[in-house]
Amino acid sequence: MAPLWHAVVPSAIHVGSRWLSVAQDGTDACSDLDGCRRGGPGLRGYALGDSNRSSGALGGSVAGSTEQSSFGELLRRHRHAARLTLEQLAEASGVSARTLSDMERGRSRGPQHRTVAALADALALADTDREQLIDLARDGRLRDHWTRPTGLCELPRSVGDFTGRAEELDWLHELVHQDSSPGVAGVGLITGSAGLGKTTFAVRAAHVLLPSFPDGVLFLDLYGMSPQPLAAADALLQLLRALGVADPRIPGDTAGRASLYRSLLRDRRVLVVLDNAASEEQVRVLLPGGGACRAVVTSRRLLAGLEGVRRLNLGPLPVSESIDLLSGILGERSTADGEPALTQLAQLCGGLPLALRIVGNRLVSRPAWNAADLAARLTNEERRLDQLSAGDLKIATAFGLSYEQLAGSARRVFRRLALVPGRDFDAALAAVFGGTPIEEAWDALDELVDLGLLQDSTSGRYRFHDLVRLFARDRLQQEDTAAEHAATTARTTSWLLRMATTAGRWFEPAYGRPDHADADLAGLSSLEEAGRWLHVDADNWLGALRYAAQHGQHDVVLDCADAMRWFADRWKPWTPWQEVFGLGADAATALGDRAYQAAQLNFLARVHHAEPPADPDATLHYATAVLDAATAGGVTAQIAWGHMYVGRALIRFGRLDAAAASLTTAAEMFKADHDIDAYSQCLGGVGECLRGAGRYAEALERYLEMADLAGDEGSGMTASIASLTRANALAAAGLCLGLLGRRTEAIASFTEAVGLFEHFPPSGSLGRCLQALAGVLAEDGRTTESREVYARAAEVFDAAGDEEAAGRCRDLAAADR
Repeated sequence: MAPLWHAVVPSAIHVGSRWLSVAQDGTDACSDLDGCRRGGPGLRGYALGDSNRSSGALGGSVAGSTEQSSFGELLRRHRHAARLTLEQLAEASGVSARTLSDMERGRSRGPQHRTVAALADALALADTDREQLIDLARDGRLRDHWTRPTGLCELPRSVGDFTGRAEELDWLHELVHQDSSPGVAGVGLITGSAGLGKTTFAVRAAHVLLPSFPDGVLFLDLYGMSPQPLAAADALLQLLRALGVADPRIPGDTAGRASLYRSLLRDRRVLVVLDNAASEEQVRVLLPGGGACRAVVTSRRLLAGLEGVRRLNLGPLPVSESIDLLSGILGERSTADGEPALTQLAQLCGGLPLALRIVGNRLVSRPAWNAADLAARLTNEERRLDQLSAGDLKIATAFGLSYEQLAGSARRVFRRLALVPGRDFDAALAAVFGGTPIEEAWDALDELVDLGLLQDSTSGRYRFHDLVRLFARDRLQQEDTAAEHAATTARTTSWLLRMATTAGRWFEPAYGRPDHADADLAGLSSLEEAGRWLHVDADNWLGALRYAAQHGQHDVVLDCADAMRWFADRWKPWTPWQEVFGLGADAATALGDRAYQAAQLNFLARVHHAEPPADPDATLHYATAVLDAATAGGVTAQIAWGHMYVGRALIRFGRLDAAAASLTTAAEMFKADHDIDAYSQCLGGVGECLRGAGRYAEALERYLEMADLAGDEGSGMTASIASLTRANALAAAGLCLGLLGRRTEAIASFTEAVGLFEHFPPSGSLGRCLQALAGVLAEDGRTTESREVYARAAEVFDAAGDEEAAGRCRDLAAADR
């Protein structure tokens, strides 16, 4: 075979220590490479000055790809002759099927000698065929060596301890190898906040994908976070130089440079990595125009205006991958540090690769330290950002670059959002914290999300990464005065508690829809909106309630806690109700209001009785305190409630006679006060005591009276609770009827109760009623119906989250009887 340079004349060849530039006719045009770079008809000037004269590697002078494609064709012919599939040859040679495919399609034109030797061995090639295949591969490598410009837009090295991101790498691999539309090059946009490792990921991916781009990889930092990002024209200048174009041949205008750039890439397979992009305008002209080229862009900004790109938003690493990264950085000493300490460090770093690398580097550079000690330092939130620094790596600096990009109003909103007591917030709350109209709050939130300083969601809620929140808090302390800080806290505490109180009143029959809600309490125009706000902003209004209690704002604390008594029945279980009513009781005590103190203590007794797991000791403690406070204040209604919760607690202790006595006393007081709702509850409690004592007929009388009251529209019972009260009473009556052997009546009672329960969401009450009905049906010999009802009970228990009860019912439905 003739040497490659005889077949296709390069523009420059290396002779000894000199580069000789060769004109197309083979004459010496330039005696050294520097001369050629100054604009002579040398290596770069010839190769890429006329895009129609070259379609080889970056900056190359080999026209066409005949030799290299013949390598692929020859490899394919040998594989077919051996009757091997790509997968079979891959298994025999140890070369991946993807790499083999790239070779046969001409994407990989100069594989390494050991790779080609492995292929020749797997194909059992004779000496002549073996040498021919090796020669073609060597020629491809030589061509790349001669023609590839060096020192410009070179891909940085990849870190050896890169960890995780497997799904993201697969995403990028798919992007690179998928077919693109005519005139459109595949472009992947990788976004995410500071410290997530966008650049590290892009560099790693480029190294992994390098074999798929025989014409090379171009890497360019666009300095998007600097005060002066790289202008598009300057970026094109660097890329064109890297492609081998001599400066005199580079157009002076941006449009001309972009056109030349696209034309040079049209017939090549190049991966262009554009790191740290500032804007759509900067990036748009740097994207290849089509063909086999691909581009990867990284940016802290979302670049929402960039069209025709596939988007990947990097998130924090999971804890497991964070631990793996730390272990990779620490090496052998990770075993000595132990997994618990590494887990704590990973959690404190919030999955940010930059923070994890800083922590790992600090430990490696200080052998006397151990992971547990560093974790102890990082637990101090006031010092955590200071501790997350190692040499010139500082997490606060990374966040600061994004912060400096913000407008003044957005900076103010960002700082003050650090005061949000809960995990997330919406635009309305952001406007209150920022002291700005809602429209300006939307703009600020969009800017913060765009720069990765906030995370948003489809529900319209926003949240900080833990470390970004600490940075925002630090900026608040540095830039807001003490008076501004206090004013923000006072304003937001007042707003949150007014919202919570107004929302809670929606559920109280005596209030309902507020007649004159504050103008700034938007979003509370219906019962559903009020309930939703109380749910999603629970952490925020509870945080405000705690702050108000700590600062002696007893009136607003008591108002808010009192407004929650009806809503609390709709949100069970929720452990903080104990805290809410505890703060209310403390506020009432501080105000010297015995009536409200007794009421709040009663709410505490109710929560401890009703919230699973029930706590009869706490219930009895608070109910006794109610009797003391209510008696001292002469509040008859609260005395009655105190007796009722004393009775409820005594039932749990098995003291049924004493419980029945307390509940009977409470029932008489409620009846005298015409409180039929509470009276019916006491009837149910007395019935439970009687049933527990085996006095089923007497218990049945109480349950039937309770059911009659609930079914009588003129009884005075609140309509909103009558249906559920009747359902519970009929279910309890069914139990007594079954125990009395009156199965037909029991079945009828249970059936009516089921019909009433089914008007409400699936619950344990409905499940237990169905289970009891199935049992009576089985006793009555109606086996098929019994099984069907047990199966239905299992479904209800599943929906209610009681897996154990669901399993029991499924077993009973399948049992032979």
